[in-house]
Amino acid sequence: MEARKEPLGPDVWGGLSASLVALPSALAYGVSIYAVLGPAWSGAGALSGLIGAALLGLIAPLSGGAPRLVTAPCAPAAAVMGALAADLTAKGLTPDRVVGLMALTALFSAAFQLVYGALRGGRLIKFIPYPVVTGYLSGVAVIIFLSQLPKLLGIHGGPDLARGLLAPASWNVPGLVVGLAAMAAMVLGPRLTARLPSPILGLAGGLAAYGTLAAFHPELRLLEHNKLVVGPLAGAGALSVSDLLARWRAALPPSIDDLRLILTPALTLSVLLSMDTLKTCVVVDALTRSRHDSDKTLLGQGGANLMTALAGGVPGAGTMGATLVNVSGGGLTLRSGVLCGAFSLLAFMALGRLVAWVPVPALAGILLVVAARMYDRKSLRLLRQRSTIVDFSVGAAVIVVAVLSGLIAAAGVGLGLSILLFIHDQISTSVIRRKSDGTTMFSKRRRLPDEREALERLGAKTVVCELQGNLFFGTTDQLFSELEKDLPKAAFVILDLRRVTSVDFTATHMLKQIEDHLHEHGGSLILCSPPKNLPSGFDTEKYFDEVGLVKASRNVEVLPDLDDALARAEDGLLSEAGLGARGDEAPLALGGMDLLKGFSPEQTAALEKAATTASFKAGQAVFKGSEVGDQLFFLRRGQVRIDLPLAGGRTYHVVTFGRGDFFGEVVFLDRGKRSADAVAVVDSDFFVLSRADFDRLARENADLGVRVFARLAKTLAVRLRQTDAEVRMLQES
Repeated sequence: MEARKEPLGPDVWGGLSASLVALPSALAYGVSIYAVLGPAWSGAGALSGLIGAALLGLIAPLSGGAPRLVTAPCAPAAAVMGALAADLTAKGLTPDRVVGLMALTALFSAAFQLVYGALRGGRLIKFIPYPVVTGYLSGVAVIIFLSQLPKLLGIHGGPDLARGLLAPASWNVPGLVVGLAAMAAMVLGPRLTARLPSPILGLAGGLAAYGTLAAFHPELRLLEHNKLVVGPLAGAGALSVSDLLARWRAALPPSIDDLRLILTPALTLSVLLSMDTLKTCVVVDALTRSRHDSDKTLLGQGGANLMTALAGGVPGAGTMGATLVNVSGGGLTLRSGVLCGAFSLLAFMALGRLVAWVPVPALAGILLVVAARMYDRKSLRLLRQRSTIVDFSVGAAVIVVAVLSGLIAAAGVGLGLSILLFIHDQISTSVIRRKSDGTTMFSKRRRLPDEREALERLGAKTVVCELQGNLFFGTTDQLFSELEKDLPKAAFVILDLRRVTSVDFTATHMLKQIEDHLHEHGGSLILCSPPKNLPSGFDTEKYFDEVGLVKASRNVEVLPDLDDALARAEDGLLSEAGLGARGDEAPLALGGMDLLKGFSPEQTAALEKAATTASFKAGQAVFKGSEVGDQLFFLRRGQVRIDLPLAGGRTYHVVTFGRGDFFGEVVFLDRGKRSADAVAVVDSDFFVLSRADFDRLARENADLGVRVFARLAKTLAVRLRQTDAEVRMLQES
């Protein structure tokens, strides 16, 4: 069936609206980056921003971008590249050399993004903790604010910023008026009209203010030596083909010192651009009820940034503002993003000459508003609760480091704090999900009355802990502290590893210590339900064996599941009580069955005459689920496991019956299909009583029939209560 084609009209309006947001922002970001090199480079910066808006918009959707996503130069790119330009300039590099290394940084950043996408790292980047992400982005906002404030006031930045702020006489009043007009138009304009994006309104407000001032100040009507405007796009740093080739010849091949200067900024830029893109995609998914492919999106972003870097444009990401305008403008498909780039290219070609007259303070005002909106003020709410103060501190630390030492240092701090947050979260959540003992938890093996009585008396010697999460150096001490008071008196400590996601060497060392304490008084450690494989790829049981935890000289066992572990502990306690090793006893007579205790010899003789005998080898099926039958099985010797068949060939272990017990009562009562499988665990002998034979006997001896049904009803009630308790435990787990 042919796929439904979306109409072109909504994509056209969405792309056009998005371009009106992307263009002025790209222009501002480009100027802010290159202005570090000197006023003569503002035109080159504007040109780079426009090239970035056009190429990113065109290429990203075509190379794998998410539908409706608009890719353009963004604030994180401006912050990282601006900081890099300032750092390289401070080291004494020439502007041409700085521009070449910035282009190489953008190229490496794009390559990193391609690697993230190829290695399916899109989902991993989204797992960076929220406090770290908000700290990064808020740090970017503060850096942009501090870098644009001097441009608004016409003063020097850096260490002289505080001195300039306290000296209003040094402010450039015409520039301040233009910048404030742009900010006012950007903030108040949307209240008057929702048709035009706020950056366009801000730029229009700045241009209007500049035009008004130019009417009274003739020097503002001149393009040359005018520090308030971008200036000619041609000139220093012009991006002709020959100039681009010259730039790349100067940057390639990079020396070892060059790589040391740019690799960390490139890595930082790639992570920030990827996070910005994926954050925008998540918001679009929520608005449009769609799903994006993170890895494919990163490949598209990497490809677009690669081509943009080769052409000398400013790198970018999937930007929130332009993308949301695209969605609200009607954009439906990838075409809207392509059309945004196409409109940006047409605007650049048609209005390129007019860009020279764009006031720099107006661009600074636009970026100041963007920075104010970008700062995550919601993070301040984390101060209200004691439980979230740590999260606030993490975000605040990233912001402080970003401002004082730059985003490159903040990247390292953010990575370290991400690790600390993970450890904090793991430690704050108990590794012990549930703790109980053998008086409240029993295996699914049916025990005779005297055995149950012994287990209820001795069950406190078995400690059962269901563990969860990661067993590593940060959580195993918590486990040992919780068990320390139980170890001197415990005969068995059972650790259920079913919900454990990872185990490190420190954890195995702590498990050895637990076993050492148990070994001092003959106790045993039982590990059950180990995960098949650790995240590292190691087989869990093999790993325990290799590190020396499980060996002949240690009292440690690894069993498949919790029921096996409980049964092993119960057998040990029953052996201590002198009730063990019953599996080798002689087969019981029918009168010795628990169900028939108290029956007269004549009654048990009559039942035994009506019954038949049967034997099954270990592993042989006594019956299969869905079979029709009416027999009641009395287990004279051995063990039988009852399993409930599940979908996919899986089974659920219901119970294990032992010598003296019975099963098959459901079909004995309703003559229907069996609901479970019965398999002999060891060689087993049975009395088998069919319902047909029992009915004949009951017609001759009504009192016997009533007594058997009464005992069956009582036993079923007990078993139903046990089932209720198991269901309740599963629901509460």
